[in-house]
Amino acid sequence: MDDTAARSAVAAAWGGYGDPRRIHGIEETSAHVSTNRVYRLHLDDGTTVMAKASSYGSYFLFAEDHDRLSEVATLLTGTRWSGFLAGILQRDRRPYRWYDGTCWVVLYVDVPRGEALPRTLQTSDVQCLAREVAEFHLACAEVSSHLPPPSHSVKSDALALLASVSDTSESGSEADDGADAISRSAHELLVHLDRIDFDHWPRIPILVDWNLGNFSVQRDGHGGFRLHSRWDYDWFRIDSRLLDFYFLSRVSSATGDRTAFTYSPHTLFEDRFAAFLRSYHRVFPLTREEVLFLPWAYRFFVLNYVVREGRRFFRPDLAARFRREAVRTYLPGAGSLDATPIADALGLA
Repeated sequence: MDDTAARSAVAAAWGGYGDPRRIHGIEETSAHVSTNRVYRLHLDDGTTVMAKASSYGSYFLFAEDHDRLSEVATLLTGTRWSGFLAGILQRDRRPYRWYDGTCWVVLYVDVPRGEALPRTLQTSDVQCLAREVAEFHLACAEVSSHLPPPSHSVKSDALALLASVSDTSESGSEADDGADAISRSAHELLVHLDRIDFDHWPRIPILVDWNLGNFSVQRDGHGGFRLHSRWDYDWFRIDSRLLDFYFLSRVSSATGDRTAFTYSPHTLFEDRFAAFLRSYHRVFPLTREEVLFLPWAYRFFVLNYVVREGRRFFRPDLAARFRREAVRTYLPGAGSLDATPIADALGLA
């Protein structure tokens, strides 16, 4: 979706919302990594509203996710997490969505932003982030039983990828398509899910993408901080908390946050992430089985978000590069990743 089409959709969405305030200006705030477009609407009363225009994935799953997000935010009201998640504007007591059959728009509260964490964190910040995320996960676990079950899961997404790889119209025509490697890796993931009885693992609301540009913190004056606000929900889902950990390892990494990035698994095995896990574990204990799933959670990320969804979600040049890296390096090497030393270091029997 180009900028002109996205702005037109955003204006139509605001008109459909029925608010009497007029738009005085539309400012793009997109990161220009994905195909989504994000805008800040400047209204005639001096206030602002955020809008996201998208044609990525399924509108119906997008709508479902935003219904669940709104429910999570409501259920967290009265806890320390009130206001952490940017609110979704509602109409008739449901999140408002505009949809024309091709693209869709959702409107968000322009949540106050705190401080951004530095691109490379000090160890003390890594440990603080771990405690904060653990507290947030605990709160999400407490409300998860009140949410309707999701329509998609790790298993359903892996099965959808296998089906698309078998269809030549979906698998593409690039010389480095790597359909065999993708199919083999997805099959191995499904076998492992069956082996560990993953269907019965606890599922909580998770945000998956913890890039530094997606959240802010509030420093406490004693060297620590609290998570302050979160405003990006591209990969929200209800699933195992382990799916959050790959991006959290990236935030913790000595590599730091970079504009030119890859999806290498090395961040999962750095001492910094080990420090993250130790601090997290003290607040919301992990099991050995969960920690051993870390390489499989990483494999799922590559298969689902890089391979299956990448062409539609990422900018075309990034999508092509990420896919090449996935089929040539990340998926072939995924079978050798072993989290046993991490589990042993945490003392998990």
